[in-house]
Amino acid sequence: MVERAESESRKLLGRLRDTMANEAAGQERLDQITHLTADSMGTEVCSIYLFRDEETLELCATQGLNPDSVHQTRMKLGEGLVGRVARSGKTINAADAPSARGFRYMPETGEEIYPSFLGVPIQRLGEKLGVLVVQSKDAREFSADEIYALEVVAMVLAEMTELGAFVGEGAALRARHTQPVLVRGVTAQEGTAEGHVWLHEPRVVVTNLVADDPETERTRLTTAVENLRISVDQLLAVASGDTEQVQVLEAYRMFANSKGWLRRMEENIDRGLSAEAAVEKEQSDVRARMLQATDAYLRERLQDLDDLSNRLLRIITGQGQQTGADLPENPILVARNIGPGELLEYGRQLRGIVLEEGSVGSHAAIVARALAIPLVINAKRMQNEALNGDHIMVDGDQGIVHLRPDDIVVGAFRDKMAMQAQAQERYASIREKPAVTLCGKTIRLEMNAGLMADLPSLENSGAEGVGLFRTELQFLVRSQMPKRNELAALYARVLDAAKNKRVVFRTLDIGSDKVLPYMQAEDEPNPALGWRAIRVGLDKPGVMRMQLQALLRAANGRPLSIMFPFIAQYEEYSAARAEVDKALAREKKLGHRPPETLEIGAMLETPSLAFASKKFYEEVEFLSIGGNDLKQFFFAADRENERVRRRYDTLNVSFLTFIEDILQRCRTSNTNVSFCGEDAGRPVEALCLAAIGLTSLSMRPASIGPVKHLLRRCNLDDVRKVIHDARDAGEQSVRPAVMEYLRGLT
Repeated sequence: MVERAESESRKLLGRLRDTMANEAAGQERLDQITHLTADSMGTEVCSIYLFRDEETLELCATQGLNPDSVHQTRMKLGEGLVGRVARSGKTINAADAPSARGFRYMPETGEEIYPSFLGVPIQRLGEKLGVLVVQSKDAREFSADEIYALEVVAMVLAEMTELGAFVGEGAALRARHTQPVLVRGVTAQEGTAEGHVWLHEPRVVVTNLVADDPETERTRLTTAVENLRISVDQLLAVASGDTEQVQVLEAYRMFANSKGWLRRMEENIDRGLSAEAAVEKEQSDVRARMLQATDAYLRERLQDLDDLSNRLLRIITGQGQQTGADLPENPILVARNIGPGELLEYGRQLRGIVLEEGSVGSHAAIVARALAIPLVINAKRMQNEALNGDHIMVDGDQGIVHLRPDDIVVGAFRDKMAMQAQAQERYASIREKPAVTLCGKTIRLEMNAGLMADLPSLENSGAEGVGLFRTELQFLVRSQMPKRNELAALYARVLDAAKNKRVVFRTLDIGSDKVLPYMQAEDEPNPALGWRAIRVGLDKPGVMRMQLQALLRAANGRPLSIMFPFIAQYEEYSAARAEVDKALAREKKLGHRPPETLEIGAMLETPSLAFASKKFYEEVEFLSIGGNDLKQFFFAADRENERVRRRYDTLNVSFLTFIEDILQRCRTSNTNVSFCGEDAGRPVEALCLAAIGLTSLSMRPASIGPVKHLLRRCNLDDVRKVIHDARDAGEQSVRPAVMEYLRGLT
């Protein structure tokens, strides 16, 4: 029986291959496939429904239903049995379709005389393309062999759709990868960019679906699987000290050595598929099963399976072996996700980055900010929609991506970029001038950095110093812990490049969404409130001591500023300060030159530190208000959660009042204080922070020009009065009142 099923499957595939080879038009090919499938399966009806848009399916071809209903019958996603198959991605096999849940009668098709219904999704690696249906007058359920046969036809349809085999008139038959696409994501790094798509992991297109010689295909498959196993073992040997990476690769090895995985692919070959088509068929089948799993662990393993299957497909087909030399002009990287090391390898060659996953605090986002490359995250479907070389425009300010934009969008986007360029020219003209307001107040504007590549911006942007140098990037981009002498040399180069301007080094800020590749991740229910930053440093003092020694040696007699992250109470600062004193004493004993001056500060990122004892404010030498974390804890709004993070305004009167209270405590204790974070680089927010008393702001280099430009046009006394009047009037946010004031400026 199995041999007969394989024989029938091979016959069907052979006839499908002949259909694919025809020089017929798209509609004619669809019609041929419905006739062929109905005939091979012995059913009266075969119909193909394709998506005309994300929510609507259209009947595009049929054998057995009313031909006048083709391109006329449409249904919404989830509507009727066809819509249910499309929504769920699962097969529906019904002996009595009219009594099945969700059945919808379509009188124009004449389907009422066909009670049996078998519908399978037409999809390619999770991308939904349509539904393939067979129906029969006999009231019966279809067999497992018949379901398999229809799934194979659906797979062929998906690949042919990908290759543009059904292009014709109408929205449902339009050519794929040719239409404009707008994707809304989340801003992770502001800025705009225009260029051409570079897929970090281009998908493999299977052009050879059907094979006549199963033995040859089996050999191709087993050879590729063996090569895959060897490559995974080699990766495991290299990653032996990297616990997290080892866990992922162990999952890879488990899949790669699964006898069931190989057996199912071989069975696909026996039924007529090529080796690469057999891999993709199994990948799609397992993907469909795992997406339905309630076990979170199994769903997470889906990504491992996809990665492994794609590796195997690349080995079999030889596709996807890209090099940096292949990069198009003005490349914009498109990927599901990417590690910081890989992103740094691309470096400043990239004009923009678009990720399907990621977070605003992810490693990739940190590197993108350091390189000042516009980044949009959570841009769904981008890898399926984009092809290498496609025209793409990235609006990092709005979190929007335009793929293959039309002329109207291109014109508007380029106008925006031209206006930004003109503004940058204005900012360049005031680069060497101080940020002095109309009322005579001087605001110190410093920049944030994290890489040596950032340091040229110190001069180009007009920044007066580095208010925050993130030292964790040197740890995140390595596969093992950096050595003390390596860090000392790096920090010395940073101080050299700063040319006597102040640089504030923040000690290692890891944990939460920043996990070192060679450090075991902690499974915490809420990592943002968990074991991170100074808490890790104090619990694992060896790393902090090594970093402090590197900083002291790098200074080599020059002034040095060190800042501890995420201090929540005085005892943490006191313990960290004691580590500095011990490191300094040790360096002196070893004969190393101590810093000319040494100032030790803390980041105020938790509301608790605002209410710390008077003794803390008297002892700490400077404070930097970390606006990003402080705001999310103040409003109890996760900054990774789009539903809530935008609901809370920095210019909310309660938050500004809180900042004013902190400033008052700093004035009383004569403690220097600055504000660091995304809001410091937003001109309106920066203006308001200056108006309530902040005299130092630290931001990304590109923001210094816009902030300075606005500050120089305003009177802080007037802005302060606007803020206080809005608060006295009971306004929730001072933003409307401040914007009204700014509109009145000449």
